[in-house]
Amino acid sequence: MTTSAVVGLAAGLLAALLFGFAAVAQAHAVRRFDTAPGNVAAFVLRSVRDPWTLGVVAAYLTGFLLHAVAIWLLPLYLAQTAIAMSLPVTAMASTLVHERLTPVHWSAIVAVTVGLVLVSAGAGEVGSLVADARFAVAIWVGVAVLALGGWRGVSLGGGVLGALAGLGYAGSAISVRGVGTPVEPPVVACAAAVGAYGLLAFWLYSLALDRAPVSTATAPMIVGQTFVPGLVGVLLLGDGVRPGWWSAVATGLVLSVAGAIFLSREAGGRDRVRAPGAAATGSSPDPARRRGR
Repeated sequence: MTTSAVVGLAAGLLAALLFGFAAVAQAHAVRRFDTAPGNVAAFVLRSVRDPWTLGVVAAYLTGFLLHAVAIWLLPLYLAQTAIAMSLPVTAMASTLVHERLTPVHWSAIVAVTVGLVLVSAGAGEVGSLVADARFAVAIWVGVAVLALGGWRGVSLGGGVLGALAGLGYAGSAISVRGVGTPVEPPVVACAAAVGAYGLLAFWLYSLALDRAPVSTATAPMIVGQTFVPGLVGVLLLGDGVRPGWWSAVATGLVLSVAGAIFLSREAGGRDRVRAPGAAATGSSPDPARRRGR
């Protein structure tokens, strides 16, 4: 690996660590309230008044800066697979919100880790930045489609909402490849799309965490934000694979996604999963949760 690739991978893994713990803090934050906001505006209004949520946002922003470094220095599939390491971090940290890890979860953590090693070993040259009008328009069409999907699917279960959040974070990662110099209108549009995708994904992920165990909500999100940018990077943005390493990279991606799918199983999840639009039920170890604050 080149020096820039090592720096990029280190940045991606640090971002994954931050994202992993932030996801558990986010789950705690959204579960403290009796109901989850059903639209982005209500979600933002509540979030800016909640110290827990603001802390989570600060952690995500720091992680995003590290993630952006990884995206600029690595092929998208490697940068996103490094971020997928947030899944085992989240799974292990979920015990802090009284969720249990089963042997299936531990096996999945190993699969994700081995998958990352294989993808890292096969990573080739990173593609160039894309900053043209067509790319910017396509990015914003994606924002509109995701916003419509989130609005129509707000009453869906945690796994589906997690998958939609994954598409949002995938769009954010792809948009970063359109941000560079000189600063021209397409670059500004791509930079704005990074924030738009991120906000939609954060909202959808919060809804998912409110309705499902952390691993159930997180696994489909990781699958979406890993595979979609990886495919786009290789097929459209010029990301490369080392000669003779296609099978290793493919195997690594399959292992990572398989691990994510196994981690999405609800066995060992928390005792209650809130139904869409319903208040929390059952006992809770969190006094703040019982007070609805």
